[in-house]
Amino acid sequence: MIEIVTCVFLVVGAFFIFVAGLGILRMPDIFLRMSATTKAGTIGLGALLVGLAVFYHDIGIDARALATIGFVFLTAPVGAHRIGRIAYLVGLPLWEKTVKDELKGVYPQDACAPPGEVCMMPERRSGWPKTTPEAETES
Repeated sequence: MIEIVTCVFLVVGAFFIFVAGLGILRMPDIFLRMSATTKAGTIGLGALLVGLAVFYHDIGIDARALATIGFVFLTAPVGAHRIGRIAYLVGLPLWEKTVKDELKGVYPQDACAPPGEVCMMPERRSGWPKTTPEAETES
């Protein structure tokens, strides 16, 4: 019976990790990719670790599996949020079929830089990359 429960958790975990991999390959922009991989990857890893804990049924392994699940559930969404925020602030383009940009106009132009410094890539906000011949001679 334990083997069946373990197999169910492992198959569910593998499925969600597979979906996370597909999300990286199929989603059109960085924001959708992060959303798909963070959610599916976190659930997939959690299911795999629960399957591991059920199979071994040892208090030490159970504690490590639960600690790892807690760590991943706390850090993966926070990390993805930070990466997404910086990607938005440096001007990475949204998918052309994005219906609503709820952050448009919320952040000032220099919000990605510390006070007194300039954003790392401000040219992305003004039509980067520049493909005109004049832009090539500027560099």
